[in-house]
Amino acid sequence: MPVAVYDTKLPEGTPERMRVRFWGVRGSIPTPQAENLGVGGNTACVEVRLPDGSCCAFDAGTGARPFGAYLLHEADGAALDLHLFLSHFHWDHIQGLPFFAPLYAPTSRLTIYASDHDGPPADLITEQMQEPFFPVAFEELPAETRIEPIHGIDPVRLDAATVHPFPVHHTQFVLGYRLESHNASVVYCTDYEHGDAELDALLVETAAGADLLICDAQYTPEEYATRQGWGHTTWEWAARLAREAEVGHLALFHHDPAHDDEMLAQILEAAQGLFPHTILATEGVAVDL
Repeated sequence: MPVAVYDTKLPEGTPERMRVRFWGVRGSIPTPQAENLGVGGNTACVEVRLPDGSCCAFDAGTGARPFGAYLLHEADGAALDLHLFLSHFHWDHIQGLPFFAPLYAPTSRLTIYASDHDGPPADLITEQMQEPFFPVAFEELPAETRIEPIHGIDPVRLDAATVHPFPVHHTQFVLGYRLESHNASVVYCTDYEHGDAELDALLVETAAGADLLICDAQYTPEEYATRQGWGHTTWEWAARLAREAEVGHLALFHHDPAHDDEMLAQILEAAQGLFPHTILATEGVAVDL
């Protein structure tokens, strides 16, 4: 089924298909400068709304702040239930969590999933929210919270979806995710550097046939020549991956802080030359699968 891309007002009500919406698309650090605001300056946060109305999300960078405000406004006082999957604990993927408004609402229930590769995720999350780093302790939050460790690549089964974690090649351990629900699928692969033959092959296998692949595309090939080992890939490699895995659409993601709207438009055009069904992950844009 063809995807539907919305960059303006979304249709009202619960989507009939899986809906992916971008709230944070930038890599490394937020970029609030005017020349970046067309694409967006918030760091990684992606919402996945399922046809039954349930909600999942990938990562909690600074995009989690507007995402959380939207969720509370939408709920209008009703109970809110969210499943949040963290790829890893670098700042640009967790720094919005202390500012995620549903955590401060007693009507919210939040389940956070993260790998236990680097230690108990509950410890890593609570350490971020304690003095002298933050004035409100995680344990004091009014919301009902649960932190679930992911062991290896064990799948997470929800009522309306199954989420398959998989390891990706970065400077530290990172999980990507393939979420499947109602005959639709999205693969979230951020902070990925090509070059590990085993993990490259695993990614092709995992992404195969997905309706949407959200993939790290931080560098141009020219930039990558001087940044090997930094843990990120190029738009060119992402486009070739999408073609090899025969995905429906590719969303270029984790944009470099130095890439303004004009440069990203040029990158998009170049990527579409290799894989025509490429879009630029842009804050506020939604894709129905």
